Amino acid sequence: MDYRLVFSTLNETCNQTLASLSDTEDLPYGEVGERLVVCIRQIQAHGAALEPVVASFTNVYHHYDFDEETPGNGYRTLVKVLLSCLLHIIHKARYISSNLRGAFFRADHNATEMEAYLSALCQLRALLHLAQTLLNDTPCGQLCTLQDAELSRRFVQEYSSMHKACFYGRCLGFQFSPSLRPFLQTVVISMVSYGETYGKQQSGIGKAALSLLTSGKYVMDPEMRGAEFERITQNLDLQFWKSFWNLTETGLITGFNRIASNPVQVNLTLSVPPMTLQLPLASDPSLSTNVSPPIAHWGPGPVLMRLISFEIREGQDSEELLSFSRTETRPMSMSQLPWVQKQPLSPWLLIHFHGGGFVAQTSKSHENYLRNWSKELGVPVLSIDYSLSPEAPFPRALEECFYGYCWALKNCHLLGSTAERVCLAGDSAGGNLCITVSMKAVSCGVRVPDGIMAAYPATLLTTDASPSRLLTSIDPLLPLGVLAKCLNAYTGMGSEAVQPAVGQGSLSSLSRDTVLVLSDLTHSASNWIQSFLDPKRTIDRPSPQPPAPPLLNSTPLASTPNRSGCSDAVEYPEGFEPLRSKCFAVVHPTSGPILKNPFASPLLASEQLLRGLPPVHIVASALDALLDDSVMFAKKLRAMGQPVSLSVVEDLPHGFLSLSQLSKETEEATRVCVQRIREVFQGPNCTTILENSPRQEGTQQSTGQ
Repeated sequence: MDYRLVFSTLNETCNQTLASLSDTEDLPYGEVGERLVVCIRQIQAHGAALEPVVASFTNVYHHYDFDEETPGNGYRTLVKVLLSCLLHIIHKARYISSNLRGAFFRADHNATEMEAYLSALCQLRALLHLAQTLLNDTPCGQLCTLQDAELSRRFVQEYSSMHKACFYGRCLGFQFSPSLRPFLQTVVISMVSYGETYGKQQSGIGKAALSLLTSGKYVMDPEMRGAEFERITQNLDLQFWKSFWNLTETGLITGFNRIASNPVQVNLTLSVPPMTLQLPLASDPSLSTNVSPPIAHWGPGPVLMRLISFEIREGQDSEELLSFSRTETRPMSMSQLPWVQKQPLSPWLLIHFHGGGFVAQTSKSHENYLRNWSKELGVPVLSIDYSLSPEAPFPRALEECFYGYCWALKNCHLLGSTAERVCLAGDSAGGNLCITVSMKAVSCGVRVPDGIMAAYPATLLTTDASPSRLLTSIDPLLPLGVLAKCLNAYTGMGSEAVQPAVGQGSLSSLSRDTVLVLSDLTHSASNWIQSFLDPKRTIDRPSPQPPAPPLLNSTPLASTPNRSGCSDAVEYPEGFEPLRSKCFAVVHPTSGPILKNPFASPLLASEQLLRGLPPVHIVASALDALLDDSVMFAKKLRAMGQPVSLSVVEDLPHGFLSLSQLSKETEEATRVCVQRIREVFQGPNCTTILENSPRQEGTQQSTGQ
């Protein structure tokens, strides 16, 4: 849909709704009717101001794409998100106009809904203004302000003071595929409920039970949910996020994932001792080089891995492999399973690095799609459980992943493969590690993998501003405050002391004492019931501060002082100022020399380090805050003549691989990833630059891009 049609439809619909509201003498709405009139007039004012801004973006944003066949960058995304918000407003205004005199019309509810979208529209207008500043202050075609630290600092400053709760209440997930919105609502409600119990002396399962039973009030009160989510994402420490994300590895959730995914005959967790490896040099296989075990921060230690295989292959039930196993249930020998035919060694091997912001999760969190990949591709999958930050900051994870990669090359016969072709695959932080492990292989002279599939990778570990990173102000899965905490933890700039990780990773730290569960359930049930009887009642602590109220007077939006109090604050158009939060965020911008280390931020790597990389296949999401990382890295590789492809899927959030079974859209995006891996295994016959899938093109047409 053309943006001009959206704006003209918005204006026409608002006029029709105002006309319907003008004759309300016989309707008992009173103040609520006045609220609707004021709200709709302000929406029209925002629309009139935004249309020329959108026009300026649509005239130039094609210059920032990877190529003509792959339209995707942060400027396009911001326009798309704005149009999506306007379409929701149009739909709601039409409903009000048509049902105003209906017997079941809930005037106050509909007025509150419109006010929520007015707040979102106001904040999106501010983000587009910030994007205009980026557009004006960066060279044409450049998406990130790598040379302008001041502009990035102002971006962080604005994020800290801007009101964001409106995006986590009634408007939650409006920009994503409709099939994912119930899931996003569940995640946000779970997070704020879990935040209530965080820090209490309870078991992990007890906290989860209490969270479940206290979530009722957040279902009934979206405004409270939004305000509490804003507080949590801005001010709770990193340990909260590690704890919450690791809930995905509790028995109940992993059990469900295993039921929903394909069963496999091999699922072994391995612990490889730290011994020096000898590998042949890539340039001259008659010579060899030594690969040392990981030593950063606390010296040599074992590397944990998980081997997944849909079928039992030669070597996978060998005593040599089982000597590394930490799994209580080992694969049956062929004598115990005479009806199972052992498969020969596969010529392919998939080595996987999981996501989780470098700070959370393990292969167990990603097991659901790894099982499916093993079946679809007919390949053994080895996932490396690297040590996590802040206990194990850079370069520990990189050292462990590189060592695991080298160990797999040397011991591929134990994994059920000849490793004729090896593919690295990972998502988010794991995508970063796929690239940096390959860079390390180039620099050490060992064999590089035959290809990389990196899903929404983090290639720039800084808070430098880019148009897609402005989405961290509205993204429920990747807010800027959380992103900055993860990056600072990985680069060793966090406040937590660096100590050896107990058990090397989080696999061994997930078991919890369950003694208090019954008392938790009893106590929580009472509070849960009371929350339905009295929605204003909170549990064991005061109510969160309410969100900043939207500007709902009939006069133009008044300019208010910037909460940051800085003289160099962003200047907005006269008569406009975004809403400010009552919950000021403390975001520590990323800093330090490690951020510029090319093995931490591969986007900053020299051509010498990047030359020699295998084909890199990047699968990004148009609504991901890290989209511009992918676009910029792909463009850099292409400019060097390196083989690279970029696919951009629509309407999905960061982390869509872990959501692969939730909707058709996530299933199709996962299939794109699988296809890229298959192309690596099938050899160099695939084209260098690949087109978007038919689904992606259809989605872009449907949104007017």
